[in-house]
Amino acid sequence: MLLSEKIEAFTKLGEVLEAVVNNNSTTLHSEVQKKYYDKFQQAVQTVHYSNAWFTPENLRFSFAGISENLKEENLKSWLQNYNIISLKEPKKIAVILAGNIPLVGFHDFLCIILSGNIFLGKLSSKDDKLLRLITGFLIEINTEFSQLIAFEEHILKNFDAVIATGSNNSARYFQYYFGKVPNIIRKNRNSVAVLSGNETPQQLENLADDIFIYFGLGCRNVSKIFLPENYDITYLIKHLEKYKHLKNHNKYQNNYEYNRAIYLVNQTLHHDNGFLLLKEDTNLSSPVSVVFYEFYNDIEVLKKTLEQHSNLLQCIVSETNNITNAVNFGKTQKPQLSDYADMIDTMDFLLKLNE
Repeated sequence: MLLSEKIEAFTKLGEVLEAVVNNNSTTLHSEVQKKYYDKFQQAVQTVHYSNAWFTPENLRFSFAGISENLKEENLKSWLQNYNIISLKEPKKIAVILAGNIPLVGFHDFLCIILSGNIFLGKLSSKDDKLLRLITGFLIEINTEFSQLIAFEEHILKNFDAVIATGSNNSARYFQYYFGKVPNIIRKNRNSVAVLSGNETPQQLENLADDIFIYFGLGCRNVSKIFLPENYDITYLIKHLEKYKHLKNHNKYQNNYEYNRAIYLVNQTLHHDNGFLLLKEDTNLSSPVSVVFYEFYNDIEVLKKTLEQHSNLLQCIVSETNNITNAVNFGKTQKPQLSDYADMIDTMDFLLKLNE
């Protein structure tokens, strides 16, 4: 199957997802696209019945990001950085997918297919429908995809390399079981924000997106904020109000009530705006409905601290010139095709398997 044919199919997939986001199927031309437009619309409305975190809003947000990346010009611009050739013996790549946010493993799926290898996926029970739906679409566009994509319900076997994503605990098991084959094993990571105190109201409202999109369940969600000394945290809190509707989501509200009760019983100092708890804490990882914060007085010292913990960080959100590779406010959950998880170039890893 030619690379150009794969790009064409994924571009058509992107068109369907964009149409779903816009609730407008008139932009679609093929019968297969129109058929799957209805299927994806149905998924948007029903998936949250089996996973309450996967709300229609979150699915549409995920689809929007994927559809943007699947535009033909974006795919070609990304792929021109690699030497992709037709492989006589493609490798079978076993992928253990996380289920914390919708289609969190799609980028791995895309890389494997476009690199000329074979995808063997073990889906999370929390997200076991969407990638199958995408696969069904691709196969109807071009039946040759059926030779490139498979799913395993039980034990993964007969593979050449592994990409596995999970917790720090599961990563130890992954390393034990898969350490003898080429692998990418991802552990827990968190994202942080560094404020200078000069942020505009719009930047702080964009920071709210970095915190709350997907309920904060992704490794690209900000779980901790570094604030300059004497920063008025109430100024930050008032710019997070756009997400007060989260108090109407049962699972999120249960987390909020639980953590709030713990802090009250233990007389732990914290700020409470009715749907989010902000607590001063040196840890990077905070529970759902909680964001940690910490004050700093020297940006250079903070930079060194962040560099020392780079293996624990996915994104650093800041718009100061002092932070290397910082992500702009509101952009953490809008990664580009070249924004690889854990800063490991997945495409490069896959292509080197065939050298």
